[in-house]
Amino acid sequence: MSTATIALLGQPNSGKSTLFNALTGLHQHVGNWPGKTVEKKEGSFSYNGREYGLADLPGSYSLSANSDEEVITRDFIASGKADVVCILADSSQLERSLFMTADYAGISVPCFLVLNMADVSREQGKQIDVKTIEEKLGVPVILISANDKKEYEPFYEALEKAVEKKTMLNVSSLENTYEKINGYSEIKNIIPDNLIPGYSTMWLDVKTLENDPVVMEKLKSAMDKDALAKIEEVKRNAKGAIETGGAKFAWIDDVLKDAVSDSKDTMTLGKLDRLFTSKVWGKPAVVLTILLGLILSFIPALPLMGIGMVVSALKAPVGDLLTTVGCPEFITAILCNVVIQSFSFIFQMLGFVFGVTLVFGLLEEVGVMARISYVFDNTMGKLGLQGKSVMPFLVSFGCTMGGAAGTRVIDNWGQKVLTIALAWAVPCGAAWAVVPMLSTLFFGSYAVVVIVAILFTMLLHMWITAKIFGRHLVKKEDRYGMIMELPPYHKPKWGALLRYVLGRTKDTFIRVSKVVLLVCGVFWVLSYSFVPGSDPILYTIGEAIEPVTKIFGLKWQLFMAFIVSSIGKEGALGVISALFNGGNFSGAFYDAMSGGALASDLNDTLLANVTKPEALAFIFAITFNMPCVVALAATYQEVHSVKWTARIAIYYTVGAMILSMIAYHIGLLIW
Repeated sequence: MSTATIALLGQPNSGKSTLFNALTGLHQHVGNWPGKTVEKKEGSFSYNGREYGLADLPGSYSLSANSDEEVITRDFIASGKADVVCILADSSQLERSLFMTADYAGISVPCFLVLNMADVSREQGKQIDVKTIEEKLGVPVILISANDKKEYEPFYEALEKAVEKKTMLNVSSLENTYEKINGYSEIKNIIPDNLIPGYSTMWLDVKTLENDPVVMEKLKSAMDKDALAKIEEVKRNAKGAIETGGAKFAWIDDVLKDAVSDSKDTMTLGKLDRLFTSKVWGKPAVVLTILLGLILSFIPALPLMGIGMVVSALKAPVGDLLTTVGCPEFITAILCNVVIQSFSFIFQMLGFVFGVTLVFGLLEEVGVMARISYVFDNTMGKLGLQGKSVMPFLVSFGCTMGGAAGTRVIDNWGQKVLTIALAWAVPCGAAWAVVPMLSTLFFGSYAVVVIVAILFTMLLHMWITAKIFGRHLVKKEDRYGMIMELPPYHKPKWGALLRYVLGRTKDTFIRVSKVVLLVCGVFWVLSYSFVPGSDPILYTIGEAIEPVTKIFGLKWQLFMAFIVSSIGKEGALGVISALFNGGNFSGAFYDAMSGGALASDLNDTLLANVTKPEALAFIFAITFNMPCVVALAATYQEVHSVKWTARIAIYYTVGAMILSMIAYHIGLLIW
């Protein structure tokens, strides 16, 4: 079976991910480019007896060296690793989206052009003559909707033609346009042919005029000083990127001449856009949209959550059955209290992730997410992020796992990791179920002061975390948000959306299950009494380290509840109930997983055993501890890095203890 490698090239929102997911299905894997914090997506598919490897290159607006994404993209193409490049363009905005094609012209790798979002351009009343564009470009050109697999036959035909005939872009008319630029001809006479493999003299000439730093370094390594001095002299009298950009757009206009017509006028700014882009109402409208989406996410989440409850209900009959057949107590406990309970926990959390992915995937599909990114882009840019990061932050108020899953719309890996690191500082719904109760119990009417202090600490935590992690994850030149245009609204393709959501949910389930079973299994073993009447390992450790934990304002029982809160915050109170009332420690672990088993006299137990400073310390400790083990697994699922997942987890565990100590000593000054 013959093979070929295809590289997908296109601007953000051109439909690359949709095409990639449709072609590869589950035959894909995601990682990072070696030495770079940029996501790398690769997959494979078969057609007509040929195996194709597919590389989804990072989305960028051009092939200039303005970011790691752009440098990685063009270096991969020019390296010869790709047999053919598939260039995607948004057919509803051809004048803008063909800029990538103009910037590609001159790279000596065969290619073909896919004009995507045909359904949107048809809704706009646009008629596109593909044959005219194909004749001008000299490469196969097709018009499709990537979210409709029924239209993929033309894609496969164009792909085979490009592979077999090694079709190259016709750049003669573009070069004629470049010839009119001041300094172009002079530099062309200085740079020899075939100087740098993969790039034509025309392409190098244009990037030299644009003062591309990477190209200039390559020229310094390949040319003598006299030639470089002549180039610098020519550049001083040229207008560089202004004129080359104008030449590219002029060429695009010529390519589209007589090939595109509009049968009706289209509005560039609808009623929703007037609301979203309003200086007064824009941000409130976006926040309301996200919160509404968060609420609606629970509707599709209910079936999976229901499965989780059914799985939990199996524990009693399975336990009885295993006991009846004489299964050892240890094995029965593992199967019931770890395996079954873990899967119940996973399904309930997974339901929310499914709902969030579906609802916010729909917002992305119809074009609303681009508006959300646009409105908050400047604000998020101050933290080194982009506008898309605001959605995971708000979703994390409900569930940190959903917030982590929501970062998959962020195309820059470093910004994705930083977003998750900051989202962990947002107290989730489980925390808000515990914190107000404890605050009211210990501080009465002053509970509102504690809540305000937590929100202030959250903002300060996010700012400090952005400073600490941001310098490693996001370069200074990438810390000012995005350059983007608002795509047109369009109807969703439900089939493509559901395939994407189900695929991501299945992948999340597999990865989350591994992490949750491992962590919960280890914790359960440490909390299990192997010898009747003896104390489990965690009990012994807890009593031994109490002199240390008291520095942070936590008795050993509170410290163990803090540790268990990293599995599920709902269970922290159940653990306290069990430990202060002399309950079984492995039972406390079960309480953490199920979020129940509160003693009827819990309030009296807490007030009798915990002082106000200790209560304040415990509240801050569990609020800013690692959200839960499922959020940990979801983080690994998105960042694809054990190192960075561990860094974030350790950072929050240590940070929570520091905040606990500060809160405790402030409490001692007050009470």
